[in-house]
Amino acid sequence: MTRVVVLGAGFGGLEVSARLSESLGDAVEVVLVDRAESFVFGFSKLDVMFGRVPAEHVRHRYTDIVKPGVRLVTASVLAIDPVARRVETDAGTFDADVLVVALGADVHPEATPGLVEGGHEFYTVAGAFALRDALADFDGGRVVVGVTSTPFKCPPAPSETALLLDELLTRRGVRETSEITLVMPFGMPIPPSPAASTALLAAFGERKIVWHPEAFVQSLDPAARVAHLSDGSTLPYDLFLGVPVHRVPEVVAASGMTVDGWVPVDPFTLETRFPGVYAVGDVTSVGTPKAGVFAEGQGAVAADRIVSSLRGARPRAEYDGHGVCYLEVGGGEVGKVDVLFRPGERPSGALVGPSVDLAAEKSTFGATRVARWFGRTWSPLG
Repeated sequence: MTRVVVLGAGFGGLEVSARLSESLGDAVEVVLVDRAESFVFGFSKLDVMFGRVPAEHVRHRYTDIVKPGVRLVTASVLAIDPVARRVETDAGTFDADVLVVALGADVHPEATPGLVEGGHEFYTVAGAFALRDALADFDGGRVVVGVTSTPFKCPPAPSETALLLDELLTRRGVRETSEITLVMPFGMPIPPSPAASTALLAAFGERKIVWHPEAFVQSLDPAARVAHLSDGSTLPYDLFLGVPVHRVPEVVAASGMTVDGWVPVDPFTLETRFPGVYAVGDVTSVGTPKAGVFAEGQGAVAADRIVSSLRGARPRAEYDGHGVCYLEVGGGEVGKVDVLFRPGERPSGALVGPSVDLAAEKSTFGATRVARWFGRTWSPLG
């Protein structure tokens, strides 16, 4: 029996596993490896941070996955040999006929001096969930939301966070005595979509959110409560929310699969230079944003190509670089950024909304994936 080993159970790994099971059932052995016990949508981190739902509501347990041909292994990956397609974990060694690397990007708050001691990060599950209490206790003041390096996951998230902070502080009656500053290394909030960027900049202006473009946060001085930026300026803060440095997982870097820090793949097929080895999602340098919807699309193509090969047919599925990101703007409204990243072409993106109807569409997006991947009903906000 053919064995497909899938490393990582995020958007990409879950989609690969689901498609292989749907197409091949028990005719293929899918070994799905992840060190975590549950999956959490990126947008659910904000829901917990801002007190909309309890943390347990947004955890999707991997043990709920019951699919023909799929075996879940809860383990840490210790070594990857892409030539032999062999994976060592702390639960044993697995030899693969086909290997799919979907281990995502790891975040490193410790890489930015002072961030661990003097600020908060909201890109890990633990960091975002801990911020629920920090925000609950915050009674206003100077808030800085800052990006520390590129690339980073979910490019709209810092803008969403600034807007939701404005809404939170307004609701508490302390917005007039507070300042919110957003620091990003781009000339506009969402570079592939001028329409979305224009709408965000207008929203920042209306809500008196200070937009500080084309700069990184290089370090924090925890004692002085000051952020030092790459353009030489400084920002005092009472609360700092940081987007940490992102790097390929160390086990992937040690495997010899990376070039310039990430795994290069054929942008249409998601194949690496190693025969029988695919890579999808944030771990790659495919050229799309590091966001779940793109990992899902790449996983779908990789799975379809694997199925075709196992059936003796010529693989024809190709990745088109298309993705849709939902953008929270507060007030119960959500915008939709529809973007396209084609190799050799300039990225393009359009904005739909924002509207309350799109907030419902975003909820449906989450619910359908939980039903597909975990086999149960779920509503993001309960």
